Amino acid sequence: MTFKRPYGTGLAALAAGLFAATAAYAEPTVNKGDNAWMLTSTVLVLLMTIPGLALFYGGLVRSKNMLSVLMQVFYTVCVVTVIWAVYGYSLAFTGGSDFIGGFSKAFMMGVTTDSKAATFSVDANISELIYMCFQMTFAAITPALIVGAFAERMKFSAIALFIPLWVTLIYFPIAHMVWYWPGPDMIQDAAKALAAAGDAAAKTAAQAKLDEINADAGWIFKMGAIDFAGGTVVHINAGIAGLVGALLIGKRVGYGKELMAPHSLTMSMIGASLLWVGWFGFNAGSNLEANGGAALAMTNSFVATAAAALSWMFAEWIIKGHPSVLGVISGAVAGLVAVTPAAGFAGVMGAIVLGLIVGVVCLFFCTVVKNALGYDDSLDVFGVHCVGGIVGAIGTGILVNPALGGAGIIDYTAIPPKVADYDFTVQVLAQLKAVCTTLVWSGVGSAILYKVVDVIVGLRANVESEREGLDITEHTERAYNM
Repeated sequence: MTFKRPYGTGLAALAAGLFAATAAYAEPTVNKGDNAWMLTSTVLVLLMTIPGLALFYGGLVRSKNMLSVLMQVFYTVCVVTVIWAVYGYSLAFTGGSDFIGGFSKAFMMGVTTDSKAATFSVDANISELIYMCFQMTFAAITPALIVGAFAERMKFSAIALFIPLWVTLIYFPIAHMVWYWPGPDMIQDAAKALAAAGDAAAKTAAQAKLDEINADAGWIFKMGAIDFAGGTVVHINAGIAGLVGALLIGKRVGYGKELMAPHSLTMSMIGASLLWVGWFGFNAGSNLEANGGAALAMTNSFVATAAAALSWMFAEWIIKGHPSVLGVISGAVAGLVAVTPAAGFAGVMGAIVLGLIVGVVCLFFCTVVKNALGYDDSLDVFGVHCVGGIVGAIGTGILVNPALGGAGIIDYTAIPPKVADYDFTVQVLAQLKAVCTTLVWSGVGSAILYKVVDVIVGLRANVESEREGLDITEHTERAYNM
């Protein structure tokens, strides 16, 4: 979030000592290297969505629905980008309540080339416009993930209405609850003021101020749950919304009776590879600074992804007697999902273990569980994103432990800030609360929104349109004219 520090005024402040005043009230600095890294990361996250996710999803559907998926993903990026600038950024990243922000930055009020956003280091800020754009790409990709769950059967008009409603009522509150906090500078200043208080009255006032600052944070954040780059906000959030949509809309015509193989695994391979490349902006960029924390997140995004791809591939090889391209790229995405909340918290060996586990777990849910329950999650949004996000979120609470090579959680009330003591029970319980909150908020809220959209425009294309393909019936175009 952004904030302005108070400044001392007049000769009285100078009389207290030039150096003391400067140390206490100096404007946080903006490092051009951090800004450059965040500019790059923002573009990388956009690359994840268009073209990465669009091609990954597009290749997995039948050729008659290729353009419909591309259109849904591209539309989602465009509409969410505009909404984010108009009021989304304000609702997600300003104070207001534990559950949602306010409208103080609606229409980008007060967000200028000079305004700053806090990072995770004291006295190190980035330009607020860059932070706004970076978070905008997260808001755009999250609902785009959902469309894979009901691909090949939902009307475009329904998606056009559902996406704005969903980001407003589901995504923005979750982002606020998980990621909004006052920033390290305000907490550290208040902690220093408390330490410098000379008498009981001053200490009471300083403690009240510190408590007030700490209280200005999202509900899940105040639980103590950690989510480095979006395990709850992005993946569990989108994954459970996708499952609810798939269940309410129903199965594709011919599901379980007709072959519905991906029409171009080559296209999906390209998309998955672009996802992996772009994910470095997603994970390493979430460090907000070009330092060792970004390097850790980058390294973890390499090794966890590779480990998950291998574990899915070998498990499938053992079970089915052959390794598949679809399996290895699905495993890679599962690894990226699981390491997302853990990227800046887990040690490198912990990230490898996380990848090995999530590859097998997601394979199980995408095959055994899906077949047993019979739901039609077209592109396994629930099995990969929701399940992978849950594994990653809970795993993060374990792997953050410094004794396991984790980075630990910083206590910004300490002077100077230091790694806090780790408590397994407290941290894992906080992670479980965050997971459950996201599942309930997104699951129930999404179900209500699907019903509303169904009443207004109808959710599903008719049988004839679905048989012919949504490319022609919804968009009057074909992906391939041969």
